[in-house]
Amino acid sequence: MKVVAPKSFTCRGGNKAVLLLHGFTGSTIDVRKLEKYLQERGFTCHAPLYKGHGQDPEELIQTGPADWWQDVLDGYHFLRKEGYDDIAVAGVSLGGVFSLKVGIELPVIGVVSMCAPVKAKNVDDLFKRVLHYARGYKKLEGKEEEQITEEMKRLAQTPMQSLTSLQQLILQTGKQINLITSPIFVLQGSLDDPLYKESAEVIYENAATKEKQIKWYEQSGHIIMLGKEKEKVYEDVYAFLNQLDW
Repeated sequence: MKVVAPKSFTCRGGNKAVLLLHGFTGSTIDVRKLEKYLQERGFTCHAPLYKGHGQDPEELIQTGPADWWQDVLDGYHFLRKEGYDDIAVAGVSLGGVFSLKVGIELPVIGVVSMCAPVKAKNVDDLFKRVLHYARGYKKLEGKEEEQITEEMKRLAQTPMQSLTSLQQLILQTGKQINLITSPIFVLQGSLDDPLYKESAEVIYENAATKEKQIKWYEQSGHIIMLGKEKEKVYEDVYAFLNQLDW
């Protein structure tokens, strides 16, 4: 069965623009519900799909953070070309890292960081994420278990060379948090891995702006926009964005 790959999307809702960024091995599907919530309340949202994501895992392993960051930049400049002078950025996990990086390097009216790591994960752990994604994708294709096992064996012997670069990007972004001067909202699930919880504190403490908030979601893990408290996450993100100086 051919899997229909998710795509980048733009949903117009008003003259306030938000760049929505998904995580590593995720896709724009992860931010769709948040987009719908914001669009209904007057925000235009654009969500770029990173190269290799939502597609065959053999394609994903040929890409890297330089490709994905370029997709983020293209998304930002797309909104600028569409006439949006003020842009906020919001992302989860790696998308949260990219949101911070946008806040460091480009003019934004506000930054929303959800469960973003600024302490590097082990490369082996990152590759396990890729393999987990690959198995799920192959099951979705309807392949037999025997074929999946054989293909997974080959994939496991083809390391994703760009993961070291991803690790470095995460660490480098973490070291530059003090360059963020735009208002920032840090959201973190209390049931997430310790690395992400520690990272949330680092982001909040080190952001240079005085306009900063941090909020913990006691019943949520890593992808908090899809967890038990998702409606509260949507409300809180909207409330933060709505009070910015557009």
